[in-house]
Amino acid sequence: MEQVLRQTWGFLFRDYHLTRRYFSWVVVFTFYAVVNSATVVLIGVAAGDRRLTLTLMVGVMLWGLLSVVFQEIANSITYERWEGTLEYTFMAPVSRLIHLAGVSLFSTAYAVVRAVIIVLGMLLFVDIDLSRANWPGLVVVLAVSSVAFIGLGLMAAVLPVFSPERGAEATNIFQGVLLLVSGVYYDVSVLPRWLQPLSVVSPATYALSACRKLVGIGAGSEMVAGAPLSACAYELTVLTLMGLVFVPLGLYVFALVERWAKQTGKLKRTG
Repeated sequence: MEQVLRQTWGFLFRDYHLTRRYFSWVVVFTFYAVVNSATVVLIGVAAGDRRLTLTLMVGVMLWGLLSVVFQEIANSITYERWEGTLEYTFMAPVSRLIHLAGVSLFSTAYAVVRAVIIVLGMLLFVDIDLSRANWPGLVVVLAVSSVAFIGLGLMAAVLPVFSPERGAEATNIFQGVLLLVSGVYYDVSVLPRWLQPLSVVSPATYALSACRKLVGIGAGSEMVAGAPLSACAYELTVLTLMGLVFVPLGLYVFALVERWAKQTGKLKRTG
């Protein structure tokens, strides 16, 4: 057990040092995320609609967290290839579960810190009262939904293995589809009818629905008190089931692609 924890910590700490090495890029992208998020939320302010402003803020907050969890895990193979360590990592006598657990833990921690910075940045531009939101409930929803996004990230992480040149771009397509069908900034009912079924299989759809209840978006323009966590029982159940399905499925897909990559020599830096 001690060895497992030490190996997991090693991968987590490695990703921390990798992020610190490119800290200037982290600052640039975080600044862009804050400004972009504030721009989206100010649409509601310009419309004079408090409910719309709150809806956009919840969407920005949730997507700012879950998208980074997904993106960091999905791009972990790309980062390894950039550093020239991909072959060494895959050939090391370490369980792939431990490797991916370390990557996922760091990605989640990084996403949480970044999301907090984004929310604090938005509050500099928008004056809105969030004191009546159910914050403990929000933490629970975000934790449960993050597991499902980790599973999706594991499946997307195999794309850079297939194509060193275009794999990273393909993960952005994956992320863009999730953004489109999940109703991050609008209700999924406005989507074309042929596209609406995809929202059912996106964990972000249920996470957003739960978070909007917990923040207290009422039917009118005024903010109401956040709902209790019990009001999100359906969303939490679906998110839990998605996590139980997506994570093992992601590990299985990753293992299949890893075996193929080793047999075809796709682990070297140039692919």
